[in-house]
Amino acid sequence: MAGAIALNSASATNITRLSRGCRNAIPIETGYPTAATASSHVSRRTPRSSRLLASSRFLELAYHQIALYVSAALVAVAKGADPWWYVAAAPLVFLTVLGSITFLWFALAWLFRSPRPKEVRIGLSATLRLFWEEMWAIAGSSRHMALYRFLPADPPPAPARAPVLLVHGVLCNAGSMHGLRSALVARDIHPVYSLSYGPPLGSIEEFADQLAVKIDAILAATGARRVAIVGHSMGGLVARAYLRRHDPAKVSTVVTIGTPHHGSVHAWLFPGVCLGQLRPNNAWLAELNRGEAAPGGVRVVSLWSWHDSMVAAQKSGELDGAVNIALSGIGHNALVANPRVFALVAQELKRVAQTAPADTSSAPAAAAASAQIA
Repeated sequence: MAGAIALNSASATNITRLSRGCRNAIPIETGYPTAATASSHVSRRTPRSSRLLASSRFLELAYHQIALYVSAALVAVAKGADPWWYVAAAPLVFLTVLGSITFLWFALAWLFRSPRPKEVRIGLSATLRLFWEEMWAIAGSSRHMALYRFLPADPPPAPARAPVLLVHGVLCNAGSMHGLRSALVARDIHPVYSLSYGPPLGSIEEFADQLAVKIDAILAATGARRVAIVGHSMGGLVARAYLRRHDPAKVSTVVTIGTPHHGSVHAWLFPGVCLGQLRPNNAWLAELNRGEAAPGGVRVVSLWSWHDSMVAAQKSGELDGAVNIALSGIGHNALVANPRVFALVAQELKRVAQTAPADTSSAPAAAAASAQIA
C-alpha cells in the first residue's frame, strides 16, 4: 500500500468524504471481525470511528501541504526566485510528509490493534526502529514504483520446473516487489516474474483475471505445470480470488505477506472498488473466506506481523487452513524489505522446487513468443 502516498489532494478530499460513511460501520473488536458480528455494528458510533475520521482529515492536510509547497515554489520561481532552493528543500518536505503519513498508519493500526501477547510486545528502541524501517521501505518502494519500467524485465523464455510470480498490493505496481525479487534471485530462486495489474481502483476479480493471463503466459514460457505465487497485501487476495475463479491446478503454492484476509480499517480511508473489497465485514470478503480452505487443496502460507502498520486488526493476516507464520517488529511495507521475510519466502519456494514435476517442455520459446508475457 505504499502507493497510497501518491494520491493527490483532490483524492484526499474524497477520502474525507468517504470516511464519514464508515463511522457507523467500523467494528470495535480488537481481533479480526467475522460475518457473525457484522450486523451488531451497523448503527453503532464509537470513539474509534471518530478517530478514523480525524485521521482522514490529517491525511488530507498532509496532501494539501505538498500541494501548497509546490504552488508556493512555482509562484516564487515565476517572480524570479532561485528554483534550486526549492529543489534542495524538496527531499526534506518529502520526508516530513512521509513521516507524518507513516505515523498516521501506525496510529490507526494501534487504535484498531489485535491484543498482543507479552512475548511479541516491543520496547521504545524497537518501536523507533520499526517506524524508521517502515518509512525507509515506503521511500524505497516509491522510488522503485516510479522507475519500475527501467527495472529488470521478466526473464526470457526457458524451461523451468518451478517459476515464481510476484503480485503487488493495492495502489502499487511491480516495482514495489523489486527488493523481494532481488533477494529471491540472490538465493538462486528462478525464474521470478512480476505482474503489474490495473486500473488501480478496479475490482479484485478484474485483477485476478489479469493474473490468469499472466500465469498462462508463464507456463507457456517455461513449460512448467504450476506457478508459485507470492502476494503482498492485496496481492494475496488477488491470488486467492484467482484460485476461486480460475484453475487452482496451475498453482503450486500461494505465499501471502501482510495480506488482510479479513479486511483492514485502513481501507476506509480510500475510494475505489478494490478498497471496498478490503473493508472489514464486506460481502465480497465473506464469500472469499467461505470455508477459507484454498480451492484445489493449494497450500497457502500466510506471513503476517503483529506490528503491521496498514492491516488492522493485525490478526486479519491469519487464515484458517493456511500455514500461519506470525512475525513481530515489522511494518506493512517493510515486510517486503525484511531479511527474515526473504528467508521464509525462499524456504517455501525451495520446498516447492524440490517437489515440482521434472517433465517441463524443452522448447517453450515458441509458445511464449505468441503469449507475450505482460
